[in-house]
Amino acid sequence: MHLIPVVSWFTPADVPDGYLVKPSIHYCWRRLGWRPDIVVGDLGYIHGQTKREIRETWKVAMVTKMKAGMSIIAPFESTRCVTCPQGQPLQWLGYDEEEDHHCFGVRVAEPLCGQCWEVSDCPREFHYAPAHHETLLGLLPLSTLPAQQLLQQARSWIEPCQAFEKNQLGLNAQFLNSLRLTWCLGLIVDAVVLLRNLALLEEADSPRLLKQLVPSQRYLDLGV
Repeated sequence: MHLIPVVSWFTPADVPDGYLVKPSIHYCWRRLGWRPDIVVGDLGYIHGQTKREIRETWKVAMVTKMKAGMSIIAPFESTRCVTCPQGQPLQWLGYDEEEDHHCFGVRVAEPLCGQCWEVSDCPREFHYAPAHHETLLGLLPLSTLPAQQLLQQARSWIEPCQAFEKNQLGLNAQFLNSLRLTWCLGLIVDAVVLLRNLALLEEADSPRLLKQLVPSQRYLDLGV
């Protein structure tokens, strides 16, 4: 499966990348009747209100890291650890779309619950709404294995892939100070990428000697 761009955005240099994520998802939904279930971004996409609007409008999970210095709030003890009010580590059990909340519960082999003074009244399951914290919770809590795999494994490939495209098309050697000229060049670049992928999808008549250099999409097991 080859990665084919649906659309490219060209804006002045002072427009943050985070401003383009909503129109991108809206474009996919309007033109294709489809939207990604999860969008993984860098810290330029951390704006909480934008994440909330995307979650509520299209049911898309925006996954980003936490900025340095941002406060961790309960029930999170760290970005990878959720605990009950008494400190017992909890496991994410899933998201209930109808009730609009995440469920965390005690699932460890030897819990601390037997030593807790509230054990007789504790359900051992705790519910938190995504709006409680859009980065720590959202639609995919930051503490979950899928979220950590996306940030640590998938996200780290984005910059190298972009750099590969820039080098292949010679964009690193160009400086454009005209938005109109940039737009024209962008159309040409998108056309090159689309034509290249169309050519790759055609059945080759001869052995593909450069097969190892062709970009490909790998399977990422998120454990869900």
